[in-house]
Amino acid sequence: MLRIINIGVKGLFTLGFFGLVAIYVIAAIEVPPPLDVAALTARAKQYDVEIKRDEWGVPHVYGKRDEDVAFGFAYAHSEDDFRTIEETAIAVRGKLASIKGKDAAVTDYLVHLMHVWETVDARYEKDLTPKLRHVLEAYADGVNYYAALHPEKVALGFQPLTGRDVAAGFVFKTPFFYGLDGELMKLFKAKKGSLSKDGKDAFLPTATPLPIGSNGMAVGPSRSADHATRLLVNSHQPYTGPVAWYEAVLHSQEGWDVAGGFFPGSPFMLHGHNRNLGWANTVNKPDLVDVYRLTINPDNPDQYLLDGVWRNFEKTKAHIRVHLWGPFWWTVTRDVLYSEHGPVLKVAAGTFAIR
Repeated sequence: MLRIINIGVKGLFTLGFFGLVAIYVIAAIEVPPPLDVAALTARAKQYDVEIKRDEWGVPHVYGKRDEDVAFGFAYAHSEDDFRTIEETAIAVRGKLASIKGKDAAVTDYLVHLMHVWETVDARYEKDLTPKLRHVLEAYADGVNYYAALHPEKVALGFQPLTGRDVAAGFVFKTPFFYGLDGELMKLFKAKKGSLSKDGKDAFLPTATPLPIGSNGMAVGPSRSADHATRLLVNSHQPYTGPVAWYEAVLHSQEGWDVAGGFFPGSPFMLHGHNRNLGWANTVNKPDLVDVYRLTINPDNPDQYLLDGVWRNFEKTKAHIRVHLWGPFWWTVTRDVLYSEHGPVLKVAAGTFAIR
């Protein structure tokens, strides 16, 4: 029997009210606790570092150990651009939609799809030396110390940075330099696009990405009038955002001695020189991405054909927390598929794997 019940405006208001209450309660449960200022401050005491700024404001960081320098550099960079470092960390954790809303949900999904954290968790201790991990963790401690001293600048829900976060930044961002994000966005929307690298729109999908390109030129002493060696680095990066250059000079008594450009969230120089040599990174498009159209089992959509055999997709769940407005959030859940080739996307045009 069909029953039609007219709940009226008052009833609708009541349902809406309780719906908002439910969203608010869920959001409150999901918000991590505030930073433990005492613990973060205590960790900072293990480092001995001096930061001097020159007449242009460029930090020169001095320390006995590499770890001291990494800690001091992170603090100096945070003084100048904590917001970008913070947003980079939130993005590589797959939590950007929690502060930027639904437009960032695609970015959070890509973190899951690319197995960023599966890679880091499996290989952080196996592939990285103890010394390297200590440097990454010291950098994280420097960012956290700044956050502890300036809690008013910390976004709601931001948790202390870790060495794994720093490593994850490289896993997530480096493929963008050969255009992986553009290939993924083509599959999502069946048109050109990528993730923005610039300013307030960083990591959000964009249909009009900045043009890429860069130059690195070296002139040897036999080619210069004064017999000096010169390195010209002209990387076409935006002025703000997660891939905007930050200049610093680092000196460690253990031998770390460099001057050049760094990205937010990274303790390592990508452009610049030490006392003996210089180097540069350039943005380019080597053919490092292959996209496969998969044949799906008509009797089981969770299987694909490989070498004449139906294989099961590796399936996990992505839980994406999306900021709605004010104090309200909502969590959406999406399947994440992985094949022998790599991540899998099911779109209107078919099912594709990305290697």
